[in-house]
Amino acid sequence: MNKEWKFAFEKTIPVLAGYLSIGIAFGLLMQNMGYNVFWALLISLILYAGSMQFVLLQFLTGGTSLITVAIMTLLVNSRHLFYGLSFIDTFRSMGKKYLYMVHSLTDETYSLLCSYEPQEGLDTKKVMFLMSIFDHCYWLIGTALGSLAGSLITFDTTGIDFAMTALFTVIFIEQWKGAKSHIPALTGIIAGIGCLLVFGPDNFILPTLLISVAVLMALKSRILAKEQEE
Repeated sequence: MNKEWKFAFEKTIPVLAGYLSIGIAFGLLMQNMGYNVFWALLISLILYAGSMQFVLLQFLTGGTSLITVAIMTLLVNSRHLFYGLSFIDTFRSMGKKYLYMVHSLTDETYSLLCSYEPQEGLDTKKVMFLMSIFDHCYWLIGTALGSLAGSLITFDTTGIDFAMTALFTVIFIEQWKGAKSHIPALTGIIAGIGCLLVFGPDNFILPTLLISVAVLMALKSRILAKEQEE
């Protein structure tokens, strides 16, 4: 195993633990709703949208129109617009890998890419690509395991989708511990709670992101100065 593969795997171990659990949860729910491992893997391969995949389960059983599904997908994943903008130049410089990097930019992968610092002797673009690939594979493996287990054993799946919330909590704690400036985290918390109270649980994500981006842009110099302190 060369240095890039080893480094990328070590960096994605926290996501491995989370994605296996969440992937298994998704696979179990798919199986319980009558969709076998083929369909579960196909959705995780093509859609690969984490929380949106759990929302999709309700659409599959509720006869929701494709237009409604498309609009809901756009709203639920609107945060990815901001993710993509911050990496657009980096991804374009990766050539043929560009489209896959865009496709694989989940919350957890985005967090890893943001926290990655170039290492001497390692190909940065290769490391970023491998981290994205590894994360996607973890999700697919978890999905397959959950679907296969669900076809063999009957599970009570009540509350199992809480695994996604647990993973986000772990990632937040790790980011908090590793950051020198907590302004971005506090901005997100305050904006999120405020928008949740004002706009409600169905509409608070996009306004939260807009407010957070505006505040972080205004405080960019202060944040960078803090992060560069020895």
